[in-house]
Amino acid sequence: MSGLYLAAPRLAAQGERVMSTDELTGVQALERAHPGLPLAPGKVERREFEYIRHGTRSFIVSRDVATGAVVAPSCGPTRTEADFLAHIAGVVATDPAARWHFVVDNLNTHQSESLVRFVARASGLETELGEKGKAGILARQESRAAFLRDPSHRVVFHYTPKHSSWLNQVELWLSILVRKLLRRGSFTSVEDLQARVLDFIAYYNRTMARPFKWTCRGTALVA
Repeated sequence: MSGLYLAAPRLAAQGERVMSTDELTGVQALERAHPGLPLAPGKVERREFEYIRHGTRSFIVSRDVATGAVVAPSCGPTRTEADFLAHIAGVVATDPAARWHFVVDNLNTHQSESLVRFVARASGLETELGEKGKAGILARQESRAAFLRDPSHRVVFHYTPKHSSWLNQVELWLSILVRKLLRRGSFTSVEDLQARVLDFIAYYNRTMARPFKWTCRGTALVA
């Protein structure tokens, strides 16, 4: 994983995009029932503890490792196989001539039948894929993952080790979103929540997007 991150600028120069992708699910649109108390000498800003729930949204985010920009973010009420496929297809559509690498965790929707079929089409493959649960590439989650990892394809998935999803760089970006917007925000509806998140992403891309300085070398911390 670290090698792929470090190679991202070189790959970008060759027409290959490295994306770090993940979901932020069940984001609540919470409206504070009363205004917060402002800063005062010797006192921090204080928030009202009562709030009104307006529902939830799920966000799917892909961050370009070489540039730091968030590409084609998705938002909706669910985080399903179809939602994830639509997001990947939307990201790929932003640069139809590119070759794509997606860093994801091992969630089953990241290793789905529909994703295999999409990669096969995008790669111009006429391979017999089989039938889910019965035979061929589609038979098992492991065989689908192996197909999606194939480096010869135009769209390639790179899976973080199990229990190590923190190696996915987009986790760092999602923490920025939580700290700068979601944690202290007050949202009057799910539509307000969605609009403000997308506005934040547009602002981030314009003013703050830059590559993370990745220092993890993928080696054990202790002997």
